[in-house]
Amino acid sequence: MTVLFADRIAEAVLEKFADYRTRFQTITAASQLRFEKADWHAIQRAGAARIDLYEDNTEAAAAAIIEQLGEVVYDANLWHDARRCYAGRIKLRNDPELAETFYNSIYLKVFRHRELDDAHMFIRSDYEGQQIDTGDRLCRVYTLDDGLVAVLGRILDDYAFNIPWENKRRDICNLVYFTRKNIPRSAIDETRTSIEIIRSVFFRNKGAYIVGRINFGDRPVPFVLPVLHNGNGALYVDTLIVDEDDVSIIFSFTRSYFMVDVNSPSEFVGFLHSLIPMKSKAELYCSIGFYKQGKAEFYRSFLDHLDSSDDRFIIAPGIRGMVMTVFTLPSFPVVFKLIKDRFSSSKNITRDLVKQKYQLVKRHDRVGRMADTQEFANFLFPRDRFSPELIEELQKVAASSVQVDDGLITIRHLWTERRMTPLNIYIDEALANQDEDRVFHAINEFGKAIKQLAAANIFAGDMLFKNFGVTRHQRVVFYDYDEIMYLTDCNFRRIPEPMYPEQELSGEPWYSVGPNDVFPEEFSILTACNPLVRRIFNELHGDLLDVRYWQGMQDQVRNGEIVDVFPYRKLKRFPR
Repeated sequence: MTVLFADRIAEAVLEKFADYRTRFQTITAASQLRFEKADWHAIQRAGAARIDLYEDNTEAAAAAIIEQLGEVVYDANLWHDARRCYAGRIKLRNDPELAETFYNSIYLKVFRHRELDDAHMFIRSDYEGQQIDTGDRLCRVYTLDDGLVAVLGRILDDYAFNIPWENKRRDICNLVYFTRKNIPRSAIDETRTSIEIIRSVFFRNKGAYIVGRINFGDRPVPFVLPVLHNGNGALYVDTLIVDEDDVSIIFSFTRSYFMVDVNSPSEFVGFLHSLIPMKSKAELYCSIGFYKQGKAEFYRSFLDHLDSSDDRFIIAPGIRGMVMTVFTLPSFPVVFKLIKDRFSSSKNITRDLVKQKYQLVKRHDRVGRMADTQEFANFLFPRDRFSPELIEELQKVAASSVQVDDGLITIRHLWTERRMTPLNIYIDEALANQDEDRVFHAINEFGKAIKQLAAANIFAGDMLFKNFGVTRHQRVVFYDYDEIMYLTDCNFRRIPEPMYPEQELSGEPWYSVGPNDVFPEEFSILTACNPLVRRIFNELHGDLLDVRYWQGMQDQVRNGEIVDVFPYRKLKRFPR
């Protein structure tokens, strides 16, 4: 009887997984049509819908299995057999690692994140380190036998859309000029040089991206070819990105997930990893929309890192937050964030509202300026890797979320996020070293981050430097979301003139302040730390202190305008 029930669980989970994959692929498959129609709002809605799809399907699947089997479903031993039956059923699939993760999600929903071990779920994948080769050709391959111009023409023909190129000849000339300037001449003239390009086009926001590599010498050169819509029914090649760091930024954890047709995910991610090896496979799975698989890959890499390291977890560098407490492992480039039990009296927020803010960021266009996060329940840590001071701190500020046992520390709810250098620390170090160029860059990036978020209908709320980080690519990114809100929900106001001197000298405002009122003049406090910082900010982004700027951005968003925020610098763009 146990075997029968186990097989029914395996069959039910696989049926729900197949349904999820079909729906996922249906949303993704419409990407090209949305792009060709320049339906940018539909693209944003589709991205959010595809993120919601996973949670909706696993919730429904878990509920259906519980209803179908009744109380017997809570027998953990039954799931030991179900795991074995399920593993046998997914062997011939081209996405077995995704199928394992889907099974894990349903198991966790049934058992409410208890009974976590590899006997009942796939904590370690049966396919770790493997690439599933389906026999389909992942890439188109080109040689330079007929010369550079001819091969570029063939590439644009092979990746043609259902609307025309604006000026194909001009685009080819731009590509030839760029290639001869940036790729070694020996590679261009070498007939053994080959170009491999993924057959599927990557779609995100207002861009389509053709991704591949040029094979010559000891190491291939990755490239990304962005294609944009001119708004009048035609397309053009905007640039060619060949620098590995620039390619990495296009796949950044600060950007929305790509819409791209993927047949064999492990093979697809393996190819991407060969282009940008500094990107973890967890990040690459996330970048193409499989964010739950990215979460699973992250957790496995974390377990491996614990086995190969011996340093201890510490409170993360920076000013301690009033809503979240954050710790990190110095040798691992991630921070762990959990909600405090009590907030500062200045914070009018609840635990549930914090969770909603993080979900908002997950579903929203992050425009390269907000860090992606992964949410975990009952995350287990070895106690001997925590100092007594850190344990004491966690129990002091977040006791309801922390369980300390003899050998383990369990965090009942947390988020993981890429570790960055806090902007306040970055600026302080630059000032201490009298590095004005570095200060200039940081303040310029800070202002651009705020403006690009505003263009995406996001108001950061608490814009202190401590709530922003600097990535390894020197980009400034927002990462503290407890006060984030939609720009269009804000009421931007000027500070009224005081009626008499005593009001101005008062420590309290002499005017009424509503819950969503924002006074841009007060942002000057952000740069009060240093005269140089203030001068640079006022020169570059002084408009952020003017209520008219923010009201203008609100009008722009309400009118449905979607601003171009591309993952490469303007100076990289080809002339038109």
